[in-house]
Amino acid sequence: MSCLLFQMDGFQRHFDSQIISYGKQVIVNLVNQKGSEKPLEQTFSQMVNSLANGMVRYVAFDFHKECSRMRWHRLQILVDQLAEQQDEFGYFLVDSDGKVVIQQEGIFRSNCMDCLDRTNVIQSLLARRSLQAQLQRLGVLHVGQRIEEQAEFEKIYKNAWADNANACAKQYAGTGALKTDYTRTGKRTQWGLVMDSWKSLIRYYKNNFSDGFRQDAIDLFLGNYSVDEADSVSPFRVQKDWKFLALPIIMVVAFSMCIICLLMAGDTWTETLAYVLFWGSASFGTLAIILYNGKDFVDAPKLVQKEKMD
Repeated sequence: MSCLLFQMDGFQRHFDSQIISYGKQVIVNLVNQKGSEKPLEQTFSQMVNSLANGMVRYVAFDFHKECSRMRWHRLQILVDQLAEQQDEFGYFLVDSDGKVVIQQEGIFRSNCMDCLDRTNVIQSLLARRSLQAQLQRLGVLHVGQRIEEQAEFEKIYKNAWADNANACAKQYAGTGALKTDYTRTGKRTQWGLVMDSWKSLIRYYKNNFSDGFRQDAIDLFLGNYSVDEADSVSPFRVQKDWKFLALPIIMVVAFSMCIICLLMAGDTWTETLAYVLFWGSASFGTLAIILYNGKDFVDAPKLVQKEKMD
């Protein structure tokens, strides 16, 4: 109970400071409303309701559910839902004499799980809508004209947002952002789905097998770890167990032999089946051992143990 009160206190302090700096807040939560992400959405919603602050509005939008089966046009549902509040917030405008003509009254703060892919898509749509209003106010666009009709500018705009997404994602996740085919072209494509799957595999590998040093760097930067000059043994010098190298090699060899046996059939189908079952069992058995000893294979941070941080 005391932990919950402590979290609520921090939650309230955070939004108090945000309201002072930026005005009204509209939280756009894009996480899934089922599965492993559901508790996060429910907890966020409960905390905003407990906050009971009229300056903070909470909007939940299940991005993956709404846009499933390539129905990306349904993002307009969210944009329309936020349109009235966006018009109310306005934007910051200064005339040539330095006089403030319009003051922005609030902000949209969108999030997904990593605040990268889904977040960037929604922010780009809201930014386009705001930019269109600004260009019409300045006379660059006539009333009724849309940015989408300006082909060259639209291309530059979309590429800028896609490049921004890639820059943020590479720093945080190790690959370019997902869903950038939609950001760049306004359409979701089959090739984009394939590339997103490939990037997800790369992220999985990097996050599990090559990202420990990043957390170590953060711990050093934040002062969570202090170097002891009296300690002559480097914390990075960790002796790997034999299975760290042996098991992956065995698994790759066994899986390769299984594929070869499938491609180069024996004299009889029973002989081929026997070879496939043998090498298949060897590869899956080795994989099971690797998964069971997963902690030995993961590139975990070495300077600050998770138990100490907890």
